[in-house]
Amino acid sequence: MNDASSDQTPASTRPRLTQYSRQGLTFDVLDDGPLDGTPTVLLHGFPERASCWRDVAPLLHAEGARTYAPDQRGYSPRARPFGRWRYRIGALGDDAIALIDEIGGPVDLVGHDWGAIVGWSVAARRPDLVRSWTAVSVPHPMAFLKAAATSSQGLKSWYILLFQLPFLVDLLGRFFPRLLLSGLARTGMTSQEVARCRREILDYGALPGGLAWYRALPLMGSAARDTEVRVPTTLVWSDEDAALGRRGTELTPEHVSGPYEFVELAGVSHWIPTQAPDALAAAILARRASVAGS
Repeated sequence: MNDASSDQTPASTRPRLTQYSRQGLTFDVLDDGPLDGTPTVLLHGFPERASCWRDVAPLLHAEGARTYAPDQRGYSPRARPFGRWRYRIGALGDDAIALIDEIGGPVDLVGHDWGAIVGWSVAARRPDLVRSWTAVSVPHPMAFLKAAATSSQGLKSWYILLFQLPFLVDLLGRFFPRLLLSGLARTGMTSQEVARCRREILDYGALPGGLAWYRALPLMGSAARDTEVRVPTTLVWSDEDAALGRRGTELTPEHVSGPYEFVELAGVSHWIPTQAPDALAAAILARRASVAGS
């Protein structure tokens, strides 16, 4: 049971949603676009916050979408619980479900990186709340696990094991932020994006919470393993993604029984929302158009 509002007031007459609460945690939200627009929830990944959608959201607004981009668990200052078990996929998905309940759902759902993992869970568990689903970069979780066992994906994901160290930041002290930022630059982040990460994640105190998502992976439970996604789905992947290989995208259709489309972006790194906003917005809008009137 969550404490999100059950208000059924039409979205077009509601004020901007700047925050919502669930089980004593309060999440900050960027709510923008036309008040009567089609509700679209944007879930960020690691190590980013809601601002990573700043170039995508206006393109969606221009086509009649009202976007809700939360700073998720571990990132919002009033939603940073202690203990890795508090960051299991089920809890992260329930946070997103609480936001959709607050909005009044169903919504067009979009998620990048870790936000995609949360979105896959929500789409599988609560298809009644999701009109359309656009996953960005990350394949279905079961497809990812199969790819990790049968391709180079396991080697690409070496950092996941590193992040399991419980006192990683303390052990490495001031060297860890440097290592993290230099690693992000090697994955294709621009210098401006790296600076934003330093400002919005490190200086903001959000890094421990972001790392907790990785540390909770051994506790992921059934919410991360739901296999069938029945809602209309698009997977957007880029061929210069240093963290996620092609094999997971090839296996994803096995886990989607609803309408499905795969969009490959050439010459783009992992950071699709900030580096290919036009192409991403086009994919989101095409998926939304496919369910128009439903």
